[in-house]
Amino acid sequence: MDADGSLTVDWDEWRKYFLFKPARNMEEIAHYWSHFTAQSLETKNVKIKSHLIGMMKEGGVISLWRGNGTNVLKLAPEIAVKIWSYEQYKEYLSSEEGNLGTLEKFASASLAGATSQSFIYPLEVLKTNLAVSKTGQYSGLLDCARKIWKLDKITGFYRGYIPSLLTVIPYAGVDITLYELLKTHWLNTHAEDPGLVILMGCCAFSNFCGQFVSYPLNLVRTRMQVQGVPQLNMISVFYKIYKRQGVTGFFRGVTPTFLKLFPSVCISRMVYESVKPLLGIA
Repeated sequence: MDADGSLTVDWDEWRKYFLFKPARNMEEIAHYWSHFTAQSLETKNVKIKSHLIGMMKEGGVISLWRGNGTNVLKLAPEIAVKIWSYEQYKEYLSSEEGNLGTLEKFASASLAGATSQSFIYPLEVLKTNLAVSKTGQYSGLLDCARKIWKLDKITGFYRGYIPSLLTVIPYAGVDITLYELLKTHWLNTHAEDPGLVILMGCCAFSNFCGQFVSYPLNLVRTRMQVQGVPQLNMISVFYKIYKRQGVTGFFRGVTPTFLKLFPSVCISRMVYESVKPLLGIA
């Protein structure tokens, strides 16, 4: 029914589906639709804590890490390329004295984010499709890749690439630049180095700002990655979201996204700060 890949079924899609696939038992369909709608309304009110408890009851503690292999397979090279390229861009854009202004830091961070995203984007598409797939739809990562290739060839691995780049440029730029500015301000105004708590506070604030300014594009990218046929372009997906949900629709799911990324970003950045002296990075 979801012809435009928006992850929701509107009245036109519902009506057209049964025009082309008429059903004889409309009472049964109405009963199912009523039950489905009630479940959807209940799901909106379910707290994250309830989901965690339900997952642990179903599959134990190990279920909380289900699908983590694909996530690590994507994140490990993504973060490595981002950090490496960030240092390279900083060196390239710095003045002869080695100083970097705010604009140069933002450009370095944005280019680093775009470089890493381009490098791992097919894995991003695979991860997203596996995350939203139905039970039994894919037997694993290779099966998912095979089916995407069969449907769209190489272009299937780059669905939503443009909004992804447009997403990562402000996200990485704001996140890394703001973090560096906050850390530099602390070093200039305090005699001692910032401790773990201070660095985590800087990281949390900068990460939230980066996610907030880039989240609408991130939402559009995700919907483009998993949409079926016919596929909509970025402008059409923007219009669909705004038409159905208004401005607030562009920030749907921002809280769990922040709760997911915050510990990941904090841990990776703390580890990076710890190993920088070992790598000879000033």
